[in-house]
This record gives sequence, structure tokens and C-alpha cells, in this order.
Amino acid sequence: MSHAFQFVRIGGVDQVVIRDGSDLLALKQLDPKLWVALTCPTVGVEMDSATLSAIDRDGDGRIHVDELLAAIAWAAGRLRSADALMAGHDGLGVADIADPLLQRTAAGMLTWIDAGGGKQLTVAQATAAAAAFAARAHNGDGIVHSGSVSDPATAKLCDDIVACSDAPTDRSGAKGVSADTLAAFFGAIADHLAWLKGEGEAQRPLGAATGGAHAAFTAVRAKVDDYFARCRVAAYDPRSVAAINRDGGEYAGLTDGALDPDASAMRHFPLAQVAAGRALPLGEGVNPAWTQAVTALRDAVVVPLLGARDELSPAEWAKVVSAFAARDAWLAAKAGASVEGLGADRVAAIAAGDGQAAISAAIAADAALSDDAASIDDVVRLARLHRDLITLVHNFVSFRDFYDRSRKAIFQAGTLYFDHRSCELVLPVLDGGRHAAMASKSNAFLAYCDCKAPDGRSQSIVAAVTGGDVDHIAVGRNGLFYDRKGTPWAATVTRIVDQPISIRQAFWSPYKKMLRFIEDQVDKRAADAEAKADADRVAALEKAKGTVDAGKAPEAPKEKAKIDIGMLAAIGVAVGGLAAAAGAIFNALFGLGVWMPLGVLALLLAISLPSMAVAWLKLRKRNLGPLLDANGWAINAMAKVNVGLGESLTPLASLPAGSSRDLRDPFAQRGSGAWIWPLVAIFLVVAGLWAAGKLDAMLPESVRLSTVMPSEAPPAAEPAPAAAPAPAPAPAAKP
Repeated sequence: MSHAFQFVRIGGVDQVVIRDGSDLLALKQLDPKLWVALTCPTVGVEMDSATLSAIDRDGDGRIHVDELLAAIAWAAGRLRSADALMAGHDGLGVADIADPLLQRTAAGMLTWIDAGGGKQLTVAQATAAAAAFAARAHNGDGIVHSGSVSDPATAKLCDDIVACSDAPTDRSGAKGVSADTLAAFFGAIADHLAWLKGEGEAQRPLGAATGGAHAAFTAVRAKVDDYFARCRVAAYDPRSVAAINRDGGEYAGLTDGALDPDASAMRHFPLAQVAAGRALPLGEGVNPAWTQAVTALRDAVVVPLLGARDELSPAEWAKVVSAFAARDAWLAAKAGASVEGLGADRVAAIAAGDGQAAISAAIAADAALSDDAASIDDVVRLARLHRDLITLVHNFVSFRDFYDRSRKAIFQAGTLYFDHRSCELVLPVLDGGRHAAMASKSNAFLAYCDCKAPDGRSQSIVAAVTGGDVDHIAVGRNGLFYDRKGTPWAATVTRIVDQPISIRQAFWSPYKKMLRFIEDQVDKRAADAEAKADADRVAALEKAKGTVDAGKAPEAPKEKAKIDIGMLAAIGVAVGGLAAAAGAIFNALFGLGVWMPLGVLALLLAISLPSMAVAWLKLRKRNLGPLLDANGWAINAMAKVNVGLGESLTPLASLPAGSSRDLRDPFAQRGSGAWIWPLVAIFLVVAGLWAAGKLDAMLPESVRLSTVMPSEAPPAAEPAPAAAPAPAPAPAAKP
């Protein structure tokens, strides 16, 4: 590599700095492994779709590394300096264009739109000039239409060609005629005219009436053939007649409601009742759904060919088929069918006229301006790249715009406001299934929302919540989403991916979960008790009603249940257990002496440290890559979102600088149950101190943990003197 790039470390990734045009041109030397992204979608990003399409040359809906490099080389090759691409503002200076043809074209485009002597061509001006050129009769695309020719006969022929062809679209947006379309049309005219001339007497057995008669014949031919085939089967085996004529049960479904006048529900039934050797009736006995078609066959075909009759035998039907055999063969060889709708007379008139030459001359005159049209397209593309290319580079090669908090990246859809915060990292959800599979790997707290605009449009977004607490974020909460154009969308949270937001939140998380658990249990027990009480009252009322209905006096109310001594004992044991546990904890803490604060800190850490450790591990891996991969990007590096960046991406509500605040709230809630928790804490502290014996000196003897204070213990008794040894027994007297 001959070029010396400069890199910065942002988001845990080495990102190249594009300082000037030389850096831009040298990107082809930069190893793609050092690019932040390898692929960018052309949808779901905040950039002009026409610019993205101009870069996406293969039209696959993705911009690849090679396509971005090709766009840079193309644009820089038509400018005096690649530095002109660095500003990224809307306004291509005519003097900055190096290509002489493009420079003249750009100057001419400014003249067409009457720019008042301006020297810079904006994208809007270039687009307007291109549209003005496209609206001309000759606009260089080699396509003409009825509005671009002055002769009425030629214009009518253009409309005929468009009606009979897969017509291309002119630059103006109108369907027109190209050289290929013109050649194909007149080829079809010649073929169809030659085919029409092949119609002789054999193809017209009934003269001028042959066309209508053949249509009547074709309409019932398959059904008549089916009828005579069934008759032959019946002659082969009489047992088949019942099945061939359809089982009577099939009529049951037809009688459920009123039949329409032509009994169209019976069209799949045989043309008439089948029997061995039976002729086809042409009047009475014909399937009602086919009566009109058989009548038309009789009047237009059978009578002119065979004479008047009420039925048609297989042999006579064979004569009818034979009479139309030559016409069937001629129709099967039809050529130039695409122009048949014009009619034989119009086809002949077109073939005899000189319309082909007139349209061909108009196409040639239009195609002569192809170089001008191409240069206009190039100027429009250059104006777009001059404005947008560097923005794409800063969101593709590096993520400068994302990490520079003064602007938004092209993948950021807008800002979501809810729950006293604004979320800046908001992305569109293009594929819900893919997003659900990928986005959770980002280790970010995500809120999916369905949004609806005032004009009825709807979309889905996902917002990364990277700051504040999430205690009140839940499915169903509403917010307001502003897109990059400032349009407000009503947003509703539909799904949440719960992940840690900060170490501070993780520290308090165990305590909040414990409180929520206690509250939920209390609510559940209260609800169960209330439901049981309601059920008991309903049962008592129903029992009393039944007693009264039976003519008996209602039972006297039962004496209230006595207090459950066992339950009180259980409560006492529980309270005693809590007091003992608190006593053991406080005894251990007070036993630390001056180290007691460290003991308290150790206790808090023992509770919160696991949650904090999990949060720390996940926050270290919180990154943008999976969110973008879910939208079709190919992210080459893990763009981390650390705590500091996360706080800037989700600002919390704060008072403006210089504001004052009156803390006297006239509607502050009073008498709430918030006092109970400090009271419980005080009770536990006192109980713990009492259980540890720390309060005995301040308490009366009756409630002391020990009835004898250590300072008041009686002195130890002196040991009793040893007893004197017993005297020895006197010797026995001798006799």
C-alpha cells in the first residue's frame, strides 16, 4: 500500500479517516477487512433512493464494496479534483467539471431551466432540466410515440403499434415505438396479410356466413363429441348407462336453491340423456345449460349444411366436422396473430401505406440525440454523487456519522419519544422474522413499535433504549416517533427485548425485583381472598334464597370463625425467624466494630454483584452490528455502544438551563402507604438489635433477652472446705 491512511479507534474498531480527495481515491488500496461495512441495502436507509440506484449498477438492491469504489472512480474522473466530493453539499459547480461535453451539457441545463446565470447545478435543477429534455419530441432514446409526431396518420399508426406490441417506455414515460418494435410489427402485418390471402372456398363452406357458423360449431364441438362417445360406451355395455348419465344424487345439490334461468350449474352434465345408438336432439331434451348453444349450432350450421332436422346422428355430425376441416387447418396455421385485432381491412391499409418509413425516420431523428441524452443522464448522476457520495462513504467505510453525535447516520430512522426520554438509535424493521432472530444478539434493550402516520401510512421500528431505567417500559405503552423529515407517527410498543442498560440499574435490579415479587404476591393473595369471599357470599345468598323458596326459615348466621391459633403460631414463627435472621446479621455487623460500614457494603455487594457482573459482561458486548445485519447490511466489525455513547443515544428529560422550579406541589399525594417500608425496616433493625442482646441495658428486666445482666451477676461462691477425715474405728475388746 503506497497511501498513508489515518485511523482512529472508535467503538472498539479502527476506522479510517477520509481527510481529502486523495484518501477517497486511495480507498481502492484499503483492505476490505478494514471497512466497517461490506454491503449496504438500498432500502431502509435515509438517503435519496435515486442516488443509491445510480450506485447499485447490478440492481440487486445492495451496494457492495466494488460498486462504491466504481462510483468514486467515475465521479472523480469527471471532476477537476476529487476534493470537490468532500463537501457533500447540493450544488455541482460547472467550473468543477473536467469533461468538456458534460460541462457544456451542465451549462445548457442551467439555461433550459432559466437559472438566472447560476454557475452551480443542484440535484433538483438537474432533474428538472432532464425532465424538460425528456418532454421534447426527440429526446435521444430512439423511441417515438403518438405525441412526438405531428402527422395524424403517423400518430394513429403509433397507437396501433403500441396496442399490438410489448411497447417500450419513452424517457417521458409514454409507451412508444422503437426500431425493434417497428420491425416486429410490420413483420406481423406481412405474415398476417399473407395468411389472410390463404382463405379460399374450401375455408369458407358457408360463404360470408362461415365465420359466425364456425364460431357456433366450435362452441359446442367438444360437448357433442363427448355425447356421441358416451353413446358408444352405452352401446358397448348397457350397465354403464346409469353412470354415464350421472347419478341421481348429483341433482340433490342443484335443488337446494333456485336455479338460474340457463341452469349453468348443469354445464358439466352430458349434452342430452345418453342411450345406445341415440341421435343428439337439437330441440327438446337438450341439457338446459346448453340449449342456446345447440340452437345456434342447428340454425347456423346444421340447417345450412344438412337441412332442417330435430336431431343429429353421428354420421351427420361427421359431415359437419368434415365441412369445417379445411377452415380448422387454416386457422391453426394463423400467422401475425398479434395484429389480428386491427381487422383485415386495417391490416391491408397499413401494409399499403408508407407509415413504416415515416416512423422509421422519426426514430432515427430521435436516436441522433442519444449522445446528448447520455450526457444529460451523466450530469444528473454526477450532481447526485457530488451531493451524496461522501455521506455514503462516512456510513460505509467508517461509521463517522454515527459516532459523531452532531449528525445522524443513514441507518437511523428518526427519534422516538416515550417514558421521559428520547431514543436516537431507531431503525426501521424491514423483515420482522429476520430482525427477531438477529437483533437480540446486540445485547441492547430493544423496544419494537408499530407506528401510524396521520395520512394512514404504517411502519414498524425498533428503538434501542440505552439510558435511564426501564421499570415502566411495557408492551402497550404509547409514544411519538418523528422520522427524519419531521413527520409525527403514533407509536405503540409491541415487543420488548430485555437487556441491561447500565451497571447502576443492575445494582438496584435485585431489590426492585424483590419488591415487585412481594407486591405481586400480596396482590395475588388479596385477589384470591376477595374472590373467595365473593364466592362465599354468593353461595350464602343462593342457599338462603333456596331456603325461603322451600318455605323454611333461613338459618341463623353462623358464629364467626374463631381465630386460627395455628395460623397465629405460624405467623409468630415467621416473624421470629425474620427477627433471628436480622439479629444474626446485625450481630455479625456490630461485631465488626469500626469495620461495620465495610460489612454493610459487603452485604449489598453480595446481593447486587451477580446482577452487576452479568450486566457488565453484556454491556461490554453491546454493539450495533446485529441490528444492521437484521436489515440487510453486512457489518464487517462489531461497532460497540458503550455506556457513555448509550447515554448520549437516549437522553433523559431535564429542565432547560436557567429554569427555576417550585417544589411546592399542591397536588402531592398524601397518606400513601409509602411509610410502611421505612417502618418495616426500623422494626427489623430493632428486632435484630434486641435478638443480638444489644438493647438489654436499655430495657426493663421483663423484656430483656437475658433476665440477668452480666454486670449484675452474683459473685462466685467460695469453695466449701474439705471435710475432716473420719476417725479410725476403735479396736475390738479382747475377751
